[in-house]
Amino acid sequence: RAPLSEEDRALQERGSAPDECRDRPPSCVSGMDPQAHQGGRRGAGTRAGEPSLDGVLEPSTSIFLGGRRLGADVSAAADPNDAGAEPDPGRAGEVLLAVEDLRVWFPVGQGVLRRGKGVVKAVDGVSFEVFRGETLGLVGESGCGKTTTAHAILHLVKPTKGRIVFEGVDLSTLSRKELQRLRRRMQPIFQDPFASLNPKRTVARIVAEPLVIHKEGSTEERRARVEELLETVGLPPDAASRLPHAFSGGQRQRISIARAMALRPDLIIADEPVSALDVSIRAQILNLLADLQDEFLLTYVIIAHDLALVRQVTDRVAVMYLGRIVEMRRTEDVYKRPLHPYTVALLSSVPIPDTAAEAKRQRIILEGDVPSPADPPTGCRFHTRCWLRSKLGNPDICTSDDPELIPTGDSGAGGLVACHFSTEVSESTERRVTIESLTRSAGGDDAGRSGQE
Repeated sequence: RAPLSEEDRALQERGSAPDECRDRPPSCVSGMDPQAHQGGRRGAGTRAGEPSLDGVLEPSTSIFLGGRRLGADVSAAADPNDAGAEPDPGRAGEVLLAVEDLRVWFPVGQGVLRRGKGVVKAVDGVSFEVFRGETLGLVGESGCGKTTTAHAILHLVKPTKGRIVFEGVDLSTLSRKELQRLRRRMQPIFQDPFASLNPKRTVARIVAEPLVIHKEGSTEERRARVEELLETVGLPPDAASRLPHAFSGGQRQRISIARAMALRPDLIIADEPVSALDVSIRAQILNLLADLQDEFLLTYVIIAHDLALVRQVTDRVAVMYLGRIVEMRRTEDVYKRPLHPYTVALLSSVPIPDTAAEAKRQRIILEGDVPSPADPPTGCRFHTRCWLRSKLGNPDICTSDDPELIPTGDSGAGGLVACHFSTEVSESTERRVTIESLTRSAGGDDAGRSGQE
């Protein structure tokens, strides 16, 4: 860790930081329990208690100093009993975000008075955790609730039920002002970079807008911060004075990323961050996101349809169908050993670069349309389209009992799957053929072995 400058130290000493925090990162100045800095690894230590609201929400006095990110070193603190230990991402880290039984229902009205006729259950009982420093992918068909889940986490839509807990703070208990202050640490990147940028404002005003809203720094400090951000995302300094229409799609997305990074957030939720871009530009944006994560210890929740992309950039994957998570495991486990029939069907749709192999490939074609979230099926929500159910003779349990997410038995990974017949999925020919074709197209030598696993 770089030593504090004299200016930083003077600012900290003018604050109310305890003696133990003099050489701590800036996030400790606001009154957070100093012992919280020892909890960077799961099992290495715990917080002394529920973090105070002021300690979590108050901005750091040195947010603009030294180019350092607010709270960056909190999660990087290693086990004090393990000298030289590196912080482990994923399950080895602390929980940054916890979503518990999240439900987002939209009323459906009819007539002039729009009287209630029913509800659309866009998200219906979603639970997961995101660990500091990891990348979680949300995948599924259009309309499965991925974007609504992201909007509910950011409170762009109000959850109907459930809890969203960010570093121990339940967002539903916060006032509007407290929620606004906390939003500095959770920022979105939207799917369409042009639609999310104000066409009448210069790039400088767009990138500086979060700083203005949160009253961060003076005019000169904001100008310096904008220049720093544009350099970080690979844009020239003269881009600050131009309007969004003067940029390509990839450059516009870089502007969106710069705006999301303005307040040095801990969590970034990216909704299809590269789907609107050319294939040649996607790798550049993904590499930029990876570099920013390494440099600033960011945590990502990435929503995507491109399963090949998700495999490259995520640590864990949550597969959603009709408002619920049906499988959530480590990325490689999902792609090599899927345990839900819907996951197998999704993987069978991944394009293969080899045209000859693609022509001979046996895909799983799901019959029928996705049921309406206003009237979901009883039992397993996937049973109306499930290829495995028809193969097993249409067992009644699929229509009568709603399967719960249960542990998969993956060693040390905490995998979950919601299927009555996950064992039969692992033994099916359809899964073996799907995994073999994907592994062979990737040039793997263990095609047969991975399929048999």
